Amino acid sequence: MHSSPNAPIFNLKAVVQETGLKPDTLRAWERRYGLPEPQRTESGHRLYSQNDIQLLKWLIARQEEGMSISRAVELWRRLESEESDPLQTMPIHKSSATVGLQYTAIPTSSTALQAMGISAGGAGDTVTPMRAAWVAACLNFDEQQAEHIIAQAFGQFGVERVCIDLFQKGLALIGEGWYAGHITVQQEHFASALVLRRLDALIAATPPPTRPGRILIGCPPEEGHTLAPLMLSLLLRRRGWDILFLGANIPLQDFVATTQTARPHLVILTAQQLFTAASLREIGDLVYQVRVPMAYGGLIFAQIPDLHQRITGHYLGATLEGALQRVDELLSPTRLPQPAPPLAPAYEKALQQFRLQQAPIEAELWRNLAALDMPPTLLRKANLNFGRDIIAALTLGNVDYLGIDLQWIHGLLTNHYQMPDTMVRRYLLAYLAAAELHLDGHSDLLLHWFRRILKRETPYGA
Repeated sequence: MHSSPNAPIFNLKAVVQETGLKPDTLRAWERRYGLPEPQRTESGHRLYSQNDIQLLKWLIARQEEGMSISRAVELWRRLESEESDPLQTMPIHKSSATVGLQYTAIPTSSTALQAMGISAGGAGDTVTPMRAAWVAACLNFDEQQAEHIIAQAFGQFGVERVCIDLFQKGLALIGEGWYAGHITVQQEHFASALVLRRLDALIAATPPPTRPGRILIGCPPEEGHTLAPLMLSLLLRRRGWDILFLGANIPLQDFVATTQTARPHLVILTAQQLFTAASLREIGDLVYQVRVPMAYGGLIFAQIPDLHQRITGHYLGATLEGALQRVDELLSPTRLPQPAPPLAPAYEKALQQFRLQQAPIEAELWRNLAALDMPPTLLRKANLNFGRDIIAALTLGNVDYLGIDLQWIHGLLTNHYQMPDTMVRRYLLAYLAAAELHLDGHSDLLLHWFRRILKRETPYGA
């Protein structure tokens, strides 16, 4: 008797052997793009179906043809939304049915490029090899070559395509390479600085607005990632909109006054992290009260689609192209979003108590530093990031959002600090013990989350 193709029967090792993908790559795709969506055993181990394996082979085949993984995922979702079977519309080639990603040598390549899985693209594809060469120049700190490639790109393609296919996707590849430990933060900063400089110059050269209606664009408190909103500002300016770009880390206390003074027809904010998404929720509620529509986007909303229900705003989608179209729709005519539901009383109480007891909990961790066997600098970073994510998850009304950050922390520890996998578990066990000392019944939902994930073999899944 044959099992259903949707039956979850393959473990991670079997999928790795069947597809040739590395486990870290597979986890990164799940985290960043939500594909595939394996089920879990009671101990937290992933289980995949035959359909999941076919999906992965399909994505690999698209990469071998020169697509980036983000574009391949976008294509898969679009075909599904059109009620087409992606496997029939664009079948898997034989070459990708049983082997992993193939790498193609490109000019000015480096060992990091191959480790990052950057291909030179297929026949007839001119953007992909140009993007790969630009990434290579950035990794080699070759500013002259990088600028030469950018100039060539603008000569062959429009500004919008260069921004999306060269800048945005090139920086995404570099970001993935940094997270995997293949490149340094200095290389990432060098590439980002080149793009920021070029975007500033392009914005300065845009003509005056030709369409009625002002759009205010920026980042919520503590959000420092400005490349995506700046790129969106440029492309909307080029479409004739009056754009007021406020940059990173907009103070919450001044934002409503700024909105009332600037009188925008639409506010757009982007958040890349869980704790900045929580700030965005608060801003969305405030902007709604003054009857100005807000739209939002960012990586965290692609990672956790459930967050869309927690923000008083219009979601712009996971791609820059989609965001541009969505903005046109929202301004023809403007309309207020549906308000997000209020925070449940249990979460309000848990949030209030955790804020009061966060310092004593962290002090307890410092007293047990020796037992944790964790460097002080790492404990300081862990407390900062985990504490603000606990507050964010409680503010957003779902403590399970914390699991996303645990996956990220695990990758960071193993890729950059060569820390053992057990360190996350030791930290969580110590955090739970300290929390049990200082939190009472108002925080049961948080304590229950700790106990539940610590039952797994690894808290972030296998």
